[in-house]
Amino acid sequence: MDAGIVSALAALAGSVIGGMTSLAASWLSQDFQARAGQLAADKTRRQDLYKDFIEEASKLYGEALTSDKAEIHHFVGLYAMVSRMRVLSSPKVIEAADGIVHLIVDTYFAPNKTLRDIRQLMQSPHSQDIDPLRKFSEACREDIQTLRPA
Repeated sequence: MDAGIVSALAALAGSVIGGMTSLAASWLSQDFQARAGQLAADKTRRQDLYKDFIEEASKLYGEALTSDKAEIHHFVGLYAMVSRMRVLSSPKVIEAADGIVHLIVDTYFAPNKTLRDIRQLMQSPHSQDIDPLRKFSEACREDIQTLRPA
């Protein structure tokens, strides 16, 4: 074979390999960026859902402590959020959310609390009873921290 042909084939092969390498690197980079974007969107979606649930559950729990007149339409939103969590979240988060909903319902059937009763609850050795969202919040933090790029 002529040295000129070998040189031309080597140059052509080098160009093809360089082009393929560049294409592969570009594709991998775009794939990584797309996954990172999807992960960020998923994380934001979960954070918003958890925030909304905490706000609504806090309001309902506060109302349940001092009243026995439950408004059913308030529970619809809470149940809708739990159902959305069933699609997006870990079983631990769902279990904690279900527990909060049951606690709120049970609290409506318990005797109403005065401000003095609530203060005594806060000072008791079982003061975690006044913060029923703690387990849920911790489960949410764990759930969000597991969302890391592969």
